[in-house]
Amino acid sequence: MGYITKEQKTYRYETHLHTKEGSACASATGAEMVRAHISAGYAGMIVTDHFFNGNTSIPRNLPWETRVALFCQGYENAVEEAKGTGFHVFFGWEYGYDATEFLTYGLTKDFLLAHPDMLSWSIEKYFNTVHKWGGFISHAHPFREADYIRKIRLFPNQVDAVEVINTSHTNPKFDIKALDYAKKHSLLMISGSDTHHTDKLCGGGMEFNHEIHSIEEFIKAIKNSKDYILLKGKE
Repeated sequence: MGYITKEQKTYRYETHLHTKEGSACASATGAEMVRAHISAGYAGMIVTDHFFNGNTSIPRNLPWETRVALFCQGYENAVEEAKGTGFHVFFGWEYGYDATEFLTYGLTKDFLLAHPDMLSWSIEKYFNTVHKWGGFISHAHPFREADYIRKIRLFPNQVDAVEVINTSHTNPKFDIKALDYAKKHSLLMISGSDTHHTDKLCGGGMEFNHEIHSIEEFIKAIKNSKDYILLKGKE
């Protein structure tokens, strides 16, 4: 990671966010999330709703195309709300593997439509296919302890990055362990808020010294490992 001087204009992006349309645990729509983050001074956000193997709000008995269409509504509603504001909205998702979760960036709705069998894949096939299609994977909150997480699973040779700061955490040890893990395996590092509600923006994300116009630019900036800082949230 590089450094940003006080004289530079900066651009703040939320990297881990859920909407009511796609995530059963969220209380705000994509449009409401856009308004809240604009008010909080962000330049953009990545919608990362829980995928169908996580805490999804999408019924499981629908045809695949219908499920994908409903899943993408939070992102699409956010894009519509952001039109004309200069605020950027990017698409991603949080993929679940028995409560181990991976933020997936750089792929599109077309990828999901092209793989109606993906819920039957092994986790290894998921990693390999995402990378084959040019996607980027960050292990979300790898050391979180919660009732729904039965086991800590780590994949240092398969992921591209680690969420070393999750500002929704109240116990600092989770992030300390994640940072040590990322350093040990020379993995790239990300910060995110894991935002679910507009009345609780935790101040996480990443701050760049230049505007990010696409998810591809976001991934490239992370891979370059410079000109951004990881936000630690509200003190």
